[in-house]
Amino acid sequence: MDRRPIRRFRPDRAAPPPTPAQRAAWPLTVPAIAQVLDQGLELPAGALVLVGENGSGKSTLLELMAVTLGLNPEGGSVHTRHRTRATEPESLGLVVERSPGASRWGYFLRDETLHGLYSHLEEIGSPDPNYHELSHGEAFLEVLTRRSGGGGTYLLDEPDAALSFGGSLALVTVLLDLVAAGAQVVVATHSPIVAALPGATLLEVGSWGLRPAVWSELELTAAWRQFLDDPQTFLRHLR
Repeated sequence: MDRRPIRRFRPDRAAPPPTPAQRAAWPLTVPAIAQVLDQGLELPAGALVLVGENGSGKSTLLELMAVTLGLNPEGGSVHTRHRTRATEPESLGLVVERSPGASRWGYFLRDETLHGLYSHLEEIGSPDPNYHELSHGEAFLEVLTRRSGGGGTYLLDEPDAALSFGGSLALVTVLLDLVAAGAQVVVATHSPIVAALPGATLLEVGSWGLRPAVWSELELTAAWRQFLDDPQTFLRHLR
């Protein structure tokens, strides 16, 4: 039996197609977003990892998923209500196909809005620790670990931005535990460590939209390998 919390995001067949003006405006000018709106996106069981350059659309795609699922777009669950400035796309008429009886729990973490989320949790008297008193990386891992009790769907936007090498390995451990408990995880990352998450499906995001990828063949992996082998090959061109 298919127990994936989310089977796929698909276009609403009852909704009118985007107009030429909408096609020419953000976020449909992002190839990955246009592709999902036209073709949908199936979510695998376990983990889906999105990799790509800055501006490729990884974060926008995660924000679109969060809004479509009804999660707080600046981080949190469906019950979280805190906003600073709306910058995320609307749902664009996408429909969520879920597995009957599967967990509907969801949580969204965005590195760029963690300060607001931590302040919100403090203001409502959450039993969580004061995340502002922890380091950036410690706080991220703590808030995720405290909400990773079982199944559901977890959207993580660039969690590696907060983490050291060891912290990235710790994150991989948390994600593996989530997957083992039946959760679905979608991660956007610039980290070759997080991208190497065992058993994850990889999609590379770019001007082509979304395409399947293999870790050893990623531009991300090749660039880090070349840099670590000989940093001066890159650095001498910066002066």
